[in-house]
Amino acid sequence: MTQPTIIHLIRHGEVHNPQQVLYGRLPNFRLSDTGQRQAQAAAQFMRDRALAAIFSSPQQRTQETAGFVAGHHPDLQVRVDPRLDEIHSPYQGNPLNQLAAMGWDLYTNIAPEFEQPLDILRRTQEFVNQVRQDCAGSEVAAITHGDVIAFMFLFVKGVEPAAGKKVSFTSLGLPEIYPATASVSTLTYFTDAPDEVPEYSYKRPY
Repeated sequence: MTQPTIIHLIRHGEVHNPQQVLYGRLPNFRLSDTGQRQAQAAAQFMRDRALAAIFSSPQQRTQETAGFVAGHHPDLQVRVDPRLDEIHSPYQGNPLNQLAAMGWDLYTNIAPEFEQPLDILRRTQEFVNQVRQDCAGSEVAAITHGDVIAFMFLFVKGVEPAAGKKVSFTSLGLPEIYPATASVSTLTYFTDAPDEVPEYSYKRPY
């Protein structure tokens, strides 16, 4: 491979959430006005990238964010990929203050039909591996969700995500305590080796 394969994992913009609940995979959660401005900033950051593809999770907020990115790349259509989806959680619809009181542990002692951190990491890696095959030597954007990005970041840093495991992202080199809305986490692969750990960089473009 003569050119690196670059995958930009972009978190969606801020969400209109007046009831302050964990929206998860619930329908009809759109970008707020601030979220639209954030998404526009991410799209502007991606404007001059020679993108070969734009992917999005199925959620409305990610597809809206992807639409701003695609606005600067009119030859590309957004491809929806369920492997980029929000976590499957039993807590969706619950008040955020209740989850904050739990220390944001959304994974301990949940029923087996819901996702654990390693489930999310595996599907993210499946997506990344397919992109590395189908778009080798190219650059793509993938609009997704916070924990999807966070667990991939931990993998790059050699930390296995697990239920109840407290991790300081800043101590691992992330400049914020958690990937911000409309932030861009860039994975750069320099070879086609299946076990290559990518170079990671982070940008909040607003």
